[in-house]
Amino acid sequence: MEALAASSFAECRLVSGVPAISGSTSSSNVVSSLAFSRNAVVAGKARGLFVTRSLASRQPKRLPVSCCAADGNAVATESATAESAADEVPIEKRYPAFPSVLDINAIRNILPHRFPFLLVDRVIEYNPGVSAVAIKNVTINDNFFPGHFPDRPIMPGVLMVEAMAQVGGIVMLQPDVGGSKETFFFAGVDKVRFRKPVIAGDTLVMRMNLIKLQKRFGIAKMEGKAYVGGVVVCEGEFLMALGSEE
Repeated sequence: MEALAASSFAECRLVSGVPAISGSTSSSNVVSSLAFSRNAVVAGKARGLFVTRSLASRQPKRLPVSCCAADGNAVATESATAESAADEVPIEKRYPAFPSVLDINAIRNILPHRFPFLLVDRVIEYNPGVSAVAIKNVTINDNFFPGHFPDRPIMPGVLMVEAMAQVGGIVMLQPDVGGSKETFFFAGVDKVRFRKPVIAGDTLVMRMNLIKLQKRFGIAKMEGKAYVGGVVVCEGEFLMALGSEE
């Protein structure tokens, strides 16, 4: 009879942490069931807290926002320090001079031109028979400015082309490429464009590159560009006729 009574007791099941009691139950069984449910809930919360703490311990640690802000402030401070250091250097010492691969005396030994038509002051890069980069310092004392133009001194475009052709002559007037300074002719130009006026005070930087050389006929084709402050002011293709000393 006691076993039958025990089997007739209600079954307790935990649904979302709340005990559900079915059938006829005694007060002691109800108390036991409630105690069991409370212990299960407490244990479940404890396990959940443990899992949460375990997952939290596995999460990568994040740097505080103050650290990132400190890094940004450090970069800004370094930049400001560099700018202040640059400001402390006098402007006349900030910009180095152009290198001098060939000075005016070496240029005069290569080119047959003389005043007032020697329009190359310095060669800053030189590969004989391949390319050259040279400069022309444009000043108000140049003899073409009084007439071009009296109220607005602008370097004539034809003289820019002539100056570039002279740089091409420096490239080609070498014995190892069959050239001679006694017979150097400017044969023609093509696709010449003037992009920007060149005025007194500018430094004209000219680059000439050899495109094609026909030694049999003594004809050289070159391309050139002239710059002021890194901006193209003139460009075109040049044809030169090279002779021999005979």
